[in-house]
Amino acid sequence: MTLLGTLLRNQRPHEREHTWNQPHLTAVDTIEITSADFSHGSPLDSRYAGKRVGGGNVSPHLRWSPPPAGTTELLLVVEDLDAPAVSKPPVHCMAIIDPAGLSTPNELPSGALDKDHPAPGVTLLRSTLGRGYRGPEPLKGHGPHRYVFEIYALADRLIDGPDADGLLKARPRKLLAAIKASVVARGRITGTHQR
Repeated sequence: MTLLGTLLRNQRPHEREHTWNQPHLTAVDTIEITSADFSHGSPLDSRYAGKRVGGGNVSPHLRWSPPPAGTTELLLVVEDLDAPAVSKPPVHCMAIIDPAGLSTPNELPSGALDKDHPAPGVTLLRSTLGRGYRGPEPLKGHGPHRYVFEIYALADRLIDGPDADGLLKARPRKLLAAIKASVVARGRITGTHQR
């Protein structure tokens, strides 16, 4: 596997394909995101990596500044910006967060994105790899991968309308492309992982 990772070292999705760079998901206001488990740009501990590579597959703690007035829900997207041989970054987790349903305002504890036991206020959507948090599992020898945790504050609810069932089952890129809700603020924090 190290040889394959080395051979694909220069293969990464184009920046324009990152969710953050989609024109309909931009916003003027900024949400500041921090974590008790990692700092921006620092490596993610193996506890937060995928089970296939010996990790615990536990989602890290996330805390964010209060979103602006008019926010009805938050969209969380976690993607690997450096996965080789794909045109779009794989989504490792996607969830709708109801701010009113959270146990602690503006915060998700470690493990809150577990597919079998999501935290109160969290609705897990489909990701590239299933449902719920899937930790980093980069190819050995491919170099550091950036895992970005993005939060989008939405002015309208995504899953209340007649298409709610379809949205819950939709593939992540299809759902992201279909978002018509206004994004009133957004923020991100990035952790890294390599093998």
